[in-house]
Amino acid sequence: MFHGKTALVTGATSGIGAATALSLAAAGARVALQGRSTERGEKLRQQLEGQGHLFLPGDLRKAETANQAVATALETFGRLDIVVNSLGVAPHGKVADTTDAVWDSAMITNVNAVFYICRAAIPAMISAGGGCIVNVASTLGMVAAPSSVAYCASKGALIQLTRAMAIDHAHQNVRINAICPGAVDTPMVAAEAQDLGVSEQELKGIWAEEAPNKRLASAQDVADAVVFMASDKAAHFHGTALPLDGGVTAM
Repeated sequence: MFHGKTALVTGATSGIGAATALSLAAAGARVALQGRSTERGEKLRQQLEGQGHLFLPGDLRKAETANQAVATALETFGRLDIVVNSLGVAPHGKVADTTDAVWDSAMITNVNAVFYICRAAIPAMISAGGGCIVNVASTLGMVAAPSSVAYCASKGALIQLTRAMAIDHAHQNVRINAICPGAVDTPMVAAEAQDLGVSEQELKGIWAEEAPNKRLASAQDVADAVVFMASDKAAHFHGTALPLDGGVTAM
């Protein structure tokens, strides 16, 4: 499906990012993994099918890191066809309980880092005749939830960033869309459970009960949606925020 194409996946060292990287490589892409943990990144790189993959360590909350990641991917591969932005944080709290540090972390990680990568990647895609960007947002950028002020605001901003970029660059054959998962069974759930003062299993049970299909998404569920959106089968998708939530937003 992606033979001859190259992809940059951010937040690639765990969860959705790791599953996406594995799926893209299995479908024939050469993949640049980006994340902060060199140990996890190199371990994952060795697990990818095919040859020529690389790991790019660094903190994408800094614009220069994003610029370097894109530049290195282009220098290594000669082209950049796909970018998947899957990095993110999921803080919980009401507005009065949200510190400046928590708010800033949500915005810088969930919005700024994506903006930096897209700003660096889009001109290269235009020069090459096109490309595809898939941002991993959230249904909580579309609807609200209790005690999730910073997360809802940041993911809502990410969806609007996706839409605005999409209409600017659709005529240049750069497709930009967002996948919006609901609750996903990833390592991030443990930290969210701690924030909410419940056990990890309790939180998974609560979220599963809220969904019409009575389960959480897996990281692979989200990766499969990302791979579809990055493929030629999704050629007419521009500026879409696609819910992947077991029916929660349909209620």
